Amino acid sequence: MTEASTTAQPPLSRLFGAIRNWAEDHPSGTAVAAPDGVMTFAELLEQTRSIAGRLAAAGVSTRTPVGLFTGRSRFAMPSLLAVWWLGATAVLVDERHPADRLYSVLLDADAKVLVAGQVPTGAAPPKTRAVDPQAAEHGVTPVETPAVPARGDCAYLIYTSGTTGWPKGVEVTYANLAVFLDAIATLDLPTGGMGINAVSPAFDGWLWCSLLPLLHGQGVALLDVAAKDNTSGLSELVEAHAPRTVCLTPTLLSALDRIPPAEVFVVAGEPCPPALLAGLAGAPRVLNVYGPTEATIAATWADSARGDDTATIGRPIPGYRVYVLDDAGAPAAEGELYIAGPGVARGYRNRPELTAERFLDDPFAPGQERMYRTGDRVRLRPDGLLEFRGRVDEQVKIRGFRVELGEIEQIAAGVDAVRSVAAFPSAAGDTIGLAVTVVPGADAATCVKLIKERCAARLPDAMVPTTIKVVTRLPALPTGKVDRAALAAMAPAVTTGRSPSSDRERLVCETWSKVLSREVDDVDANFFELGGHSLLAARAIGALRRSTGLSLSVRHLLAAPTAASLAVEMDLMAAGESS
Repeated sequence: MTEASTTAQPPLSRLFGAIRNWAEDHPSGTAVAAPDGVMTFAELLEQTRSIAGRLAAAGVSTRTPVGLFTGRSRFAMPSLLAVWWLGATAVLVDERHPADRLYSVLLDADAKVLVAGQVPTGAAPPKTRAVDPQAAEHGVTPVETPAVPARGDCAYLIYTSGTTGWPKGVEVTYANLAVFLDAIATLDLPTGGMGINAVSPAFDGWLWCSLLPLLHGQGVALLDVAAKDNTSGLSELVEAHAPRTVCLTPTLLSALDRIPPAEVFVVAGEPCPPALLAGLAGAPRVLNVYGPTEATIAATWADSARGDDTATIGRPIPGYRVYVLDDAGAPAAEGELYIAGPGVARGYRNRPELTAERFLDDPFAPGQERMYRTGDRVRLRPDGLLEFRGRVDEQVKIRGFRVELGEIEQIAAGVDAVRSVAAFPSAAGDTIGLAVTVVPGADAATCVKLIKERCAARLPDAMVPTTIKVVTRLPALPTGKVDRAALAAMAPAVTTGRSPSSDRERLVCETWSKVLSREVDDVDANFFELGGHSLLAARAIGALRRSTGLSLSVRHLLAAPTAASLAVEMDLMAAGESS
């Protein structure tokens, strides 16, 4: 439900005002740097108005859902701003996700207009219109002034993992987003320079990494860590922009070969191990940020600038309230975390039962905003800081993405030969494994192949199991529930492959062993089946590039995913470069 607007000022006037100011005061300053080029603050404002004009001509107005297929392009930022400029609803997607998943998201969001130069085959529902942000359209008038949507209108939709086998959409309102912007404005970052955004555009961390620098007059560098033709490691990609602010998930932070000399480091999206935080001990300022999508990106932070212990998730951000409650709903020193205040999202798109289950009336502030039940366990320390203690359910974080293990299990169970199935995070916590039992007489290898194909077609990369084990039975806890820790601890299957027989093969195996944190001595083993993923691929290629001087890219590893085949490719490259 929305309420009538009571002010002539748009809810996002703080953001729009900041961009106007930077466009006037620093017109030639870099606002967006991306693999496809650079955009100044003056160009950002101009493109925002221009794209808004083209969207309006396509029928977009307040409350219209608009799918954003702009990926890591420099046009991603003005396209998002243009949607908000019209008071419409941005549907954030990653064009690299499987087409089936994108189709279900757009269908659920009822997005009939897309901002896209090219839409992946099979991703767009029927009667969907695409607006190319880079194509000039004659006769279309730019929209000079932002619309004034109702504060309760939906500003954006983020789809997160769901237990039903399909993602669920979180509706964040303009009022929610305005509260968040007010909160991050209090961080008072230095003006000028660049901030880093290296996460997926379908993850609300992308909004944090973009809006934080832009609001403070910094440009945002959109990095494409997983680009197939990328010949630079993450450290080189980051350092190329000489950033003042670095926002990374702990997984990405761990992929850095060295810590850049930035002024502010923000870690967010998943729990940050103490060893990683220790590596930031010499940084001028560190923030450890926590927040579910349902609380508009962030809900608490620990800030070294005010003396917080950054091993914790800190205190509520301005405008938010949090409660630590026991199973009876009473305040406790340790229990489940509930988030309250005007930053709590409207609910789940087309999911009233789930919304009622997770978004509750706030008993501590009758008649005020609702509170969101996070499912996260925390401890409230005597100094008021919160320590993250894990989950109360079967949701996990993989490389910053929220993953419902049940969603993966539902998809795998769709293979006829599967009798029972359990998903589990790897011991390192950065990949997903799957254990299955099969019906009598079924061929295990065929079953594994079908599961791999089904998961790859329906799940984002971070959710696709890298290991699938066929077991005789699933281990159980005394409660009768599956013992996921026992599954993660299972020794990997013994391979009968061949050992390295050349210096090049030995180098590749040694490099993979370090990157994958496991012994790799089978040159015929597939890097990705050993637990590798796009971020680890970038690390492995970066390490091999540094040790050999060869111009390797992730594309080479994708084409030659075994140590033997990659060694052959490297020999050919070395011969070509020396001739």
